[in-house]
Amino acid sequence: MSANPLSRPIRVETLPPEGLEIEVVATEEERAALAAENDIPSIERLVAHLRLRPVAADGVAVGGRLTAALTRICVVTLEPFETTVDEPIDLRFAPESHLPQPHPGEEVEIGANDPPDPYVNGEIDLGAVVAEFFVLGLDPHPRKPGATFALDAGAGDAASPFAALSRLKPADKGD
Repeated sequence: MSANPLSRPIRVETLPPEGLEIEVVATEEERAALAAENDIPSIERLVAHLRLRPVAADGVAVGGRLTAALTRICVVTLEPFETTVDEPIDLRFAPESHLPQPHPGEEVEIGANDPPDPYVNGEIDLGAVVAEFFVLGLDPHPRKPGATFALDAGAGDAASPFAALSRLKPADKGD
């Protein structure tokens, strides 16, 4: 994967004890790069409202919401259509040194709560967080509203992928 087209690094030590509200608004260039990276015709708007707050032992909780307006290609009709992404953001970060380091080949069991993501060199890239949640919010099979997949009604059984195979089967000789 290429370098993140949306980058908003923040130093953890600059985070005030009461937390911080941040709005990430992607520029036209950032939206175009993110669209190209994800094979999307266009992203018209991408905004995330985030709340960062310190949590125990140098950790940071990031919560908020991402909204985007974009154009996708319908998997049924292959026509472009307008759609949106509305994705909640909720994750935690901790210094890489505070996280358990699994040994090669060791199984890692994840409980009900995901472990925090690591931040490196005292920074969290909020742009990377927004880009990740944007991609998670994309429908992997976008379908234009009202688009339906219908087989040719006149084809009958011939439309079945097994119809051609049944013609190859030798006739039953009554054995």
